[in-house]
Amino acid sequence: MEFIDLKKQYSNYKSEIDEAIHKVLDHGKYIMGPEITELEEALSTFVGRKHCLTVSSGTDSLLMALMALEIGPGDEVITTPFTWISTAEVIKLVGATPVFVDIDPETYLIDVEQAEAAITNKTKAIIPVDLYGHLADYVLLEKIAKKYGVAIIQDAAQSFGASQDSNKSCSQGTISSTSFFPAKPFGCYGDGGAVFTDDDELARKMRAIRTHGGEKRHHHTLVGINGRFDTMQAAVLLAKLPHFKAEVKLRQKIADRYTRGLDVCCKTPVVLQGNEHVFGLYTIRTDCRDILQEAFKEKGIPCAIYYPKCLHEQPVFEDLGYRYGDFPHAEQAALELLSLPMHPWLNEEDQDQVIDCVLNCLATASV
Repeated sequence: MEFIDLKKQYSNYKSEIDEAIHKVLDHGKYIMGPEITELEEALSTFVGRKHCLTVSSGTDSLLMALMALEIGPGDEVITTPFTWISTAEVIKLVGATPVFVDIDPETYLIDVEQAEAAITNKTKAIIPVDLYGHLADYVLLEKIAKKYGVAIIQDAAQSFGASQDSNKSCSQGTISSTSFFPAKPFGCYGDGGAVFTDDDELARKMRAIRTHGGEKRHHHTLVGINGRFDTMQAAVLLAKLPHFKAEVKLRQKIADRYTRGLDVCCKTPVVLQGNEHVFGLYTIRTDCRDILQEAFKEKGIPCAIYYPKCLHEQPVFEDLGYRYGDFPHAEQAALELLSLPMHPWLNEEDQDQVIDCVLNCLATASV
């Protein structure tokens, strides 16, 4: 049983992926080849946003967003401590200060009320994280952003393919960012990501930042990075894109089946009204996680913890002055959440094995 079955995905689309890769090998334009523009146009249409720029990684997409917004020393950016480190490390990389607020205990997404309460005259942006494939409450977040004049940078690394009120993930915020890391719902075969915006000026700046700050060769107007997406990876995504909507539906079907089988014994994912979850990860909650993890190990069932430690517990953020206990909901979630095998080709036999293991283990643990 695979936690995420990329081999099965490749075997299903092998001829299309191979053809797309060989097309790049034939034309030899490995850097910023024609597939880059083709993919950006396709993704812009898919999301419903004016501009899409493919970039070198999800991390770099967040970094470029901050750079385009000219966020730096003396500025504050509000985000959640319950996420992968990229979300906050890019804030430090531009010289700004991460400000953490707790999560909602039901959805594990940023607590919007606490985010508003944390805004100061130094706040320049809020970075909500669409954890596990579920979008944060952008209706409220965008009202707050407008009220206080701050930017919203959507961290949609896990939510590409999801939607909120029929609006696709990556159509929210001032700038939205996603990742094409292989394990993501829509992944390539290496690192990659994208940024989306409707703002012409921000798009112009990010295009320059992506290529060392140059709008044309040998003329650099901004400090930038080498943030280009690889042509070969763009070809892979172009081959996968026609199948993506069907994959999302399969993920949701598998998630529904998990929920029907497991909500009697543990906390299953909450999907807010108006949201369509992409289930980049299917994550349950139990105070017997360590026992369950051991039971999975004995039966050869893969599982994973996202995330075992909050960001304010990481040594790199010690200078921010936070202590354990400052974010109780995030800290408790880090002790109790466990992600189960999830991919579009998870068959019912394997899924039943996972469900039975959870039911039997937690029934025994509760005796």
